[in-house]
Formats: sequence, structure tokens, C-alpha cells
Amino acid sequence: MQAELGTVRSNWSREEVERLFDLPFNDLLFEAQRVHRLHFAANEVQVSTLCSIKTGACPEDCAYCPQSARYNTGLEKEKLMAVAKVIEEAKEAKAAGATRFCMGAAWRSPRARDMEIVVDMVKEVKSLGMETCMTLGMLDTQQAQNLADAGLDYYNHNLDTSPEFYCDIITTRTYQDRLDTLANVRKAGMNVCSGGIVGMGEEKSDRIGLLLQLANMEQQPESVPINQLVRVEGTPLAEQADLDPFDFIRCIAVARLMMPKSHVRLSAGREQMNEQTQALAFMAGANSIFYGEKLLTTANPDENKDMALFRRLGIRPEKLEVKAEQPVKAVAQANAMFYEAAN
Repeated sequence: MQAELGTVRSNWSREEVERLFDLPFNDLLFEAQRVHRLHFAANEVQVSTLCSIKTGACPEDCAYCPQSARYNTGLEKEKLMAVAKVIEEAKEAKAAGATRFCMGAAWRSPRARDMEIVVDMVKEVKSLGMETCMTLGMLDTQQAQNLADAGLDYYNHNLDTSPEFYCDIITTRTYQDRLDTLANVRKAGMNVCSGGIVGMGEEKSDRIGLLLQLANMEQQPESVPINQLVRVEGTPLAEQADLDPFDFIRCIAVARLMMPKSHVRLSAGREQMNEQTQALAFMAGANSIFYGEKLLTTANPDENKDMALFRRLGIRPEKLEVKAEQPVKAVAQANAMFYEAAN
């Protein structure tokens, strides 16, 4: 398996992934950092901002989600934002350093009249010179094509967890529903953003199962958010025990090894992480973050704190023109001293 690390493949076995998770912690981080540097600049992180364009009253029963209409979390419902307000927020995000603007709506699936509005949002944000991403729930083939025709770059639809643990978390839509939406996104020609949540009471085998589902797709997701559960009072997971931070970092590192060309996003849960845990996540191969004071409806470190940490770690925001698909020669040259020291 050692010779295969750093190569994109879609035939991972459960036994191989178990061996990765069982590596000594330092060895796992070392291998993840080596693979990361084969495909990405060592100290660059892609920065996105997430805007909740429609908040609350979602009919789904996702056990972690404060936006579900089934739980009393004190969240105030908000209607779909006006296009002008979304553009105002996108401009602020761009001025703060974000290169991608992500828009999320608490829907099971968008309605026809909603699609007209979100298509306009995509077009207007694209005109600002930013990448665009949306998460709107399930999409059929026509909805996906409409978003692609508008110029949407990424569509986010997380698998959340393994197929085996999924029904413990969600009962109102199936795992296959989620896979079908991702297939529709791919068919329309958009990039896929798909990951999951850890710390919901799952076993290590479920983290393995989630990463197997993602990595063994015919085409791996371009963006893989790894979320840590944010416990919200009123949801069924409000009293869930804390996840060991080392288990979270292991998940980041294994995701990097299995999906070497994907951006692995350090996503929800950063507000609960200390700076040392975040630094370990970057060492483990995380190279994307959500940036700003809110992640849909839960707290997220603000821009100033993120930039201060970046300065301390010697990390810089990735420029929009930098793509993972670029030749790695320049990256390899820039990192030559690392490999020489390692050997």
C-alpha cells in the first residue's frame, strides 16, 4: 500500500483503511503531510464563506441539525433572502479574503419558484469573480442542470456518516437519496462537495465506512468537508459525549491519504477546537476552511482570529487561480527541503 499513497484510486478496501486508522499517530500525520505536499502547496488554505440564504423550518429529522422543524432549538425561521442581500454579503466575504461563496438553504428540496431565485444568486455572485457553491437539499436531474447552466461551481450534499449508522441519525431521506443527488450533480457537470460529521456517537468502523463511500466514488469529490458535531440544545444529539480530538485528526489524515487531490475542509466544530487542534488538522492535510462568524446557524471563528492563526502558522489563503489539478513540479520543488530533511 505504501507505493500507492498519493495516487487517486477508487478501490479502497475496508482492511486497508483500518490499517491507516491504526497507524501510530505521528506516522499517520507524516504520511498525510507527504501526500498533501505532492498535490498542494504546503502552506496554503482555501477560504470559503457560508451564508444561510433560508433558515429553519426544514422538514427533515437530521438528529444534529438545529434547523429541523421537529426540534425546539430556539432558532428563528427566516424566509429566502433577497438576491440583493445575498450579493451584499458576498461582497463583504470577498473583501474579507474569501474566494468561494457558499449558499445554504434549509430545504428538503427546492421548489420551482425557489429555483428561479437561487439561479439569479449564482449568476450575480459569479459576476463578482468568486467561486460559487450551494447546498439546497436533494436535486433532481433538471434542477442540477439549471444550477450548472447558471454557472454553479460546487454543489454540497454530505453523506453525513456510514450507510450502517445513517438510520440512527436520519429517517426522512435515505442514503440512496443522497447518492442520487450527487449523481445528478455529476451528470450536470458540477464539482461535488461531500463529506460527513464525526462525533455523533458513531464507531471507528462508521468513520471508515463514510470515507470508503466518498473515496470509492467513480470520481472523488473535489471538496470533502469533515465536520465535528456541534451539540445544540433541543436536538437529539445535544448530550452526545465529546469526540477525542486525536480521533478527529485521524479522520482528517485518512481522508487526505484516501483522497489526495481533494480539498479536505476543516468545517463545523472549529469554534470548539483550540488552536493546537486546528494546527494539527492542517498538518494532517486539511487545506480548506469556512471563514466568518457563522456556519449557517452555529458559531465559527471570525475572520480576525483565523488570520491571526494563519500568521502564527505561516499559512496563507489560497488564491482563486491556484487549482489542485495544476502540475505539481513547482510544488515539489518548493517542498524539496522537507523531503530531504525527512529522509
